[in-house]
Amino acid sequence: MKVKEILKVTKGKMLFGNEELEVENFSKDTRTIQKGDIYIGIKGEKFDGSNFWNQALDAGATAVIISNIQISKEEKEKYKDKTIIQVEDTFEALYEIAKYKRSLYNIPVIAVTGSVGKTSTKDIIASVVSQKYKTLKTEGNNNNNIGLPLTILKLKDHEALVVEMGMNHFGEISLLTNIAKPTLAVITNIGTSHIGNLGSRENILKAKLEILEGMKIPRVIINNDNDLLHKWYEENKEKIEIHTYGINNSSDVIAEKIELGEEKSKFVVKTSSEKVNIDVPVGGEHFVYNALCGFMVGKVLGLTAKEIQNGISKFELTKKRMDIRVLKNGATLINDSYNASYESMKASLKYLSSRTDLRKIAVLGDMLELGDFSKELHEKVGEEVANDNIDVLICRGEFAKNIISKANKNKKTQCILLQNNEEILSKLQEILKEGDGVLIKASNGMKFYEICQKL
Repeated sequence: MKVKEILKVTKGKMLFGNEELEVENFSKDTRTIQKGDIYIGIKGEKFDGSNFWNQALDAGATAVIISNIQISKEEKEKYKDKTIIQVEDTFEALYEIAKYKRSLYNIPVIAVTGSVGKTSTKDIIASVVSQKYKTLKTEGNNNNNIGLPLTILKLKDHEALVVEMGMNHFGEISLLTNIAKPTLAVITNIGTSHIGNLGSRENILKAKLEILEGMKIPRVIINNDNDLLHKWYEENKEKIEIHTYGINNSSDVIAEKIELGEEKSKFVVKTSSEKVNIDVPVGGEHFVYNALCGFMVGKVLGLTAKEIQNGISKFELTKKRMDIRVLKNGATLINDSYNASYESMKASLKYLSSRTDLRKIAVLGDMLELGDFSKELHEKVGEEVANDNIDVLICRGEFAKNIISKANKNKKTQCILLQNNEEILSKLQEILKEGDGVLIKASNGMKFYEICQKL
């Protein structure tokens, strides 16, 4: 992409530089700038990235996109071989450049959203699609108004793009989908994540369905076992191209003969025309759903059953999402510390419960952004703990007592309330031994990943 193209789509002004300059890699972080990058100064909560334009150039950037910055004569002389682009709003500039980049590619673009399971489903889909196409995917969970456009700007000779779209308010997915212009949308489920902001699961569905706004021809894949998605499917199946997957409800692809192992699972996918054996390299029923979704995406894109099988069997999870490793003391750590909702808590506890080879220890913290639903949903997590026969429950947070109030109805569960992460780490170091399994899960704001790093 040439600087003159950036100037055209952003309506920016080149203060000085070379409009014929070819730029390829975009960066918003001066700490990771590579030689030849173009830096875009994004305004954050604490800092305005435009203020670091000179640091970016010193670090090797050939061009910068900034707003509202005065440049001295001395700086003009120092950076005369560089290119400075001034725009009114760097966020809007980022969006417009990403939209332009997307418009240059006539490729499958799969957009994934949902209350839980977005990142792991995205990882499986990308692994499947990459069996046929050179595929770019969202790294980690860079699923917001900065991460998504920066992902699109990484497109080079790719033949497919898989992006994740997150939100916690109305209008956010609308913005993302109008940048990415997906050709296929995936909605994994509608749960309670961010219900404090949106008020009801029905409103969460409405916000997720904004994904259709950016599609020329709506094509959607949904989890047909989710009650709200199933209802939406029944109401819209005559108007929109909808593909379904599930275990319980009749769907286009169904999982049968499910064998849930400790570290992997097997099942048979049944379609209208074939049955296919699937191996998933991760335990837990929720990964069966993710694999079913990957299978459905593969089918819609015309992959063979063999290609889909290979893609699912080779997929790797993003770190901090059911990241399982054995500690030096022989205990098994299940690090699911990145985020938490009632639905993902339930799924992770169910997986821990299935590990009959382990003493089951759950370290649970607050689920954030639940608003008026916080007390009720934390109590429901406590009920899951009681039902899943967890041996030791360690809790911390504002709503820890609500989890414990229901969990201690199972008299076999030892419940421990602690005040901070240091106390949790100390307690785990004291009690963990070979043969234990410890699940660590909370919303990212609880910083439980720090506990995992120190174990």
